[in-house]
Amino acid sequence: MRTLAFQMPDRGGGPTGPRIRVGRPSRRVRTLLLTLGVLAVLAMAFVMFAGFWTDWLWFRSVGYSSVFTTTLSTKIGLFFVFGLLMAAAVGVNIWLAHRLRPPLSAMSMEQQSLDRYRMAIAPFKKWLLIGITALVGLIAGASAAGQWRTWLMWVNGVPFGQKDPQFHLDVSFFAFDLPWYRFLLGFGFAATVLSVIAAALTHYLYGGLRITSPGGRATAAATGHLSVLIGIFVALKAVAYWLDRYGLAVKSSDFKATDNWTGLRYVDANAYLPAKTILFCIAVICALLFFATLWRRTWQLPVIGFGLMVLSAILIGGLYPAIVQKFQVQPNEQAKEAPYVEKNLEATRKAYDIGGTDVKKYPGVSNTQDTSKLRTAATDAASFRLLDPNIVSPTFQQLQQMKAYYGFPSNLDVDRYKDKDGKEQDTVIGLRELDLNGVQKNNWINDHFRYTHGYGVVAAKGTEAKGSGEPVFTESDLPSKGNLPPYQQRIYYGEKTTQYSIVGGPQKEIDYSDDSGEKTTSYKGKSGVNLSNPLNRAAYAVSFGEPQMLYSGAIGEGSRILYNRTPKERVEAVAPWLTIDGDAYPAVVDGKIQWIVDAYTTTNGYPYASRTTLGDTTADSLTARNNQRQVVAQQNQVNYIRNSVKATVDAYSGDVKLYEWDTKDPILKTWRKAFPDTVKDKSEISPALMDHLRYPQDLFKVQRELLTRYHVKDADTFLSGSEVWEVPSDPTNQTSSAVPPYYLSMKMPGSKKQDFSLTTTFVPNKRNNLSAFMAVNADAGSPDYGKMQILKMPTDRTVDGPKLVQSQFNSDKDIAEQIRLLKGGDSEVDYGNLLTVPLDGGLLYVEPVYVKGGGLKYPLLKRVLVTYGDKIAFESTLDKALNVVFGTEGATPVEPPDKPGSGDKEKPDKQKPPTSDNPDLQKAIDDAQKAIDEGKEALKDDDWEAYGKAQAKLQEALERAEDAQSDQPKKSDKGEKGDKGGGGGG
Repeated sequence: MRTLAFQMPDRGGGPTGPRIRVGRPSRRVRTLLLTLGVLAVLAMAFVMFAGFWTDWLWFRSVGYSSVFTTTLSTKIGLFFVFGLLMAAAVGVNIWLAHRLRPPLSAMSMEQQSLDRYRMAIAPFKKWLLIGITALVGLIAGASAAGQWRTWLMWVNGVPFGQKDPQFHLDVSFFAFDLPWYRFLLGFGFAATVLSVIAAALTHYLYGGLRITSPGGRATAAATGHLSVLIGIFVALKAVAYWLDRYGLAVKSSDFKATDNWTGLRYVDANAYLPAKTILFCIAVICALLFFATLWRRTWQLPVIGFGLMVLSAILIGGLYPAIVQKFQVQPNEQAKEAPYVEKNLEATRKAYDIGGTDVKKYPGVSNTQDTSKLRTAATDAASFRLLDPNIVSPTFQQLQQMKAYYGFPSNLDVDRYKDKDGKEQDTVIGLRELDLNGVQKNNWINDHFRYTHGYGVVAAKGTEAKGSGEPVFTESDLPSKGNLPPYQQRIYYGEKTTQYSIVGGPQKEIDYSDDSGEKTTSYKGKSGVNLSNPLNRAAYAVSFGEPQMLYSGAIGEGSRILYNRTPKERVEAVAPWLTIDGDAYPAVVDGKIQWIVDAYTTTNGYPYASRTTLGDTTADSLTARNNQRQVVAQQNQVNYIRNSVKATVDAYSGDVKLYEWDTKDPILKTWRKAFPDTVKDKSEISPALMDHLRYPQDLFKVQRELLTRYHVKDADTFLSGSEVWEVPSDPTNQTSSAVPPYYLSMKMPGSKKQDFSLTTTFVPNKRNNLSAFMAVNADAGSPDYGKMQILKMPTDRTVDGPKLVQSQFNSDKDIAEQIRLLKGGDSEVDYGNLLTVPLDGGLLYVEPVYVKGGGLKYPLLKRVLVTYGDKIAFESTLDKALNVVFGTEGATPVEPPDKPGSGDKEKPDKQKPPTSDNPDLQKAIDDAQKAIDEGKEALKDDDWEAYGKAQAKLQEALERAEDAQSDQPKKSDKGEKGDKGGGGGG
């Protein structure tokens, strides 16, 4: 026995024998190493602390500290709860397997090899156990912390008040409960598998399991232990089968009727659903057989049961549904699938809020013979926006940039403002934001202390242009002035403001420059984080990797650091549970510039509603050129969306406010329970702000994509695919991307007045004729806000779609010749937005044409293309084009404007300017004539810079003439003011 004991030492002991002494480092070296180790640990700890501390300071500075604390506490709670559960599960099973080890092991080569490992780890068993459990606990805790949204939605879930058609459960079960149950199930599977692996390895190491040794392969204790664990795994599989039954209602599958089909089909309801129920029962029985090994001490029955479960899963869960699909569904698919398609149609229309879409038949051609009546109706049909916000940004940049360190976004925005007469008009608006690329010398002080903000709003009428093609600015210059009431013009937060700035301290900021020189300022707002505190400075120096923050004299009393400065960043940070629209837009509200941001609540757990990928559905020809406008969603695939929140970001103070918009949305109610006091009631939206709220583009893009298929309500038509539409590609550029929707004040058939709308067109699948025109009321103050109308074209007659209309423009030989002349020299031609407007049963198309000439290459509105029916016009103004199309005026000879050789030789050399006995008026007239002459000379030399200066002089002279005329109205000559284009044209 002593010999045997010597060969098989106790599992808890360690190797005995003499210890080998190794040379130890000197005391000084040990002290140095210890000091360096402590410093390294402290440095790493401070880096971690700096990230936490700066986040806390930022959330506190914007007044949303509760979001930070709620999110952080939820993550910490989930981390520790599930980390400890995982560590306990694995640790207890390792300890139990070690405790159940046999006292002695059979003599074999296998056991002799394992003895070496047992002796090696014997002195470190406790630490090894702690290390393994800590590692799995950390991994599991980190994974669980990422489920904080799932937990908060489950614990705060609010009923939808709608039930699914199959299981008759509230939708909240699928949206809030089922995701949490699946996470728990996945965690249970992970804990069980890790426990089985850890227990099996421990049993093997200590002789409880044998692979090659003679005799029994496992001790009774090991058999019982592992059987229970495998029984738990099989029991969890039974739960999975049961949850899979409900998962069928939100399961995506390929179906010929539509991509991303969600919900049960015939084979799901009649094969998969009963199969899952049967497999659940088999799994429960199999689990009980594994648990019974505690008494029977044999794996014979459990193994048989497990094999039966696997075979059943193959036959019942796989083969049987395939047979049903092949022999029952395919021979009569339309009849079998129709009831389930109807459920999908209804659910999808509810989930995307398109159920109330009004689809009307529309003839597509006019029967009115009275052209003068049509001409009058055309003027009243819409406020045709000739200024394309996606084209004219370079023009704003050239004419209103003022300083190289200012810039405009590549896509401007459309809003509504009142003119001097109080009449509302569509307005193209942009902010003069800071652009550090234009700073002459980039260094740390200039980039972060001196150049800190933009300045002023620039706005122009959307329906007009000057005779030169320039926008008619209603707010311009620096500082900005015009029709807008006084407002705070400094822009510290904007779409182009991505760098941090340190303001309010000893270092003065550049404010703006005028004729008297450069002005400086110091930020007076309360935004940002105070850097006077040395701890804060050190934390930000570490977080931003800027050691200069620690010792720079530019930072002192009152210094504040501003960061997270784009509107989208700020709203995403304070409301991480929202999906943000890709296009924030500015508005002047109550004396402040406010960025307005649309935000959405989404889920992919709405039963039967088909899914869509937000990044794909919101892409169009604009996002192809400018990625800034594309939605970046937390849940990229969704099957429910609501514009539940309207947010504002103050361009000066950075204040973020969230307003409830959809008062019925259960997801928003859930998040408001989780984060109380973060979202204000809808009633708190001021009337001034309400005037500028609009229907969001990205939501409209999602809805129009769904409506290409879901405009039909009949299952048979849906399955046949005969009424499938698609969004046409943008005909005004060379990309194959979808045409963007357009904001436009227009009158739909049956309406008595123009409404601010968002519009789009549809064409048949793979064809270019028009299928439908769609508009949604985009005016947030209107009782009809959000009302969608679709004008469906007849199927027995071809109505030209956008591509065919553009093709007609391009193929007309007279227009083509004029376009060729406009492109003369080094000029370029850009086509603006092709606007579609219903008019008396037909469709009126209007498209502005811009010319970019000379080296400056900024677009000026030079022509307007109009077509109605088979009539086409290409004129210098919209009024002229409409007159030509409706036959109320003959077409005038069209020459490329502002081009040498356009008939000048046939005209009188120079008309003598009118005279006036008012000296101020006469001086203005003479200056205007001089500017005209200078402009003509500049054009002859192709000197576009000189031409631009001449146009500016002309504008200034005309303004002086207008002022002089107002002093002597009887002697004023209205005809002198010839710079405006007629009828809102260019």
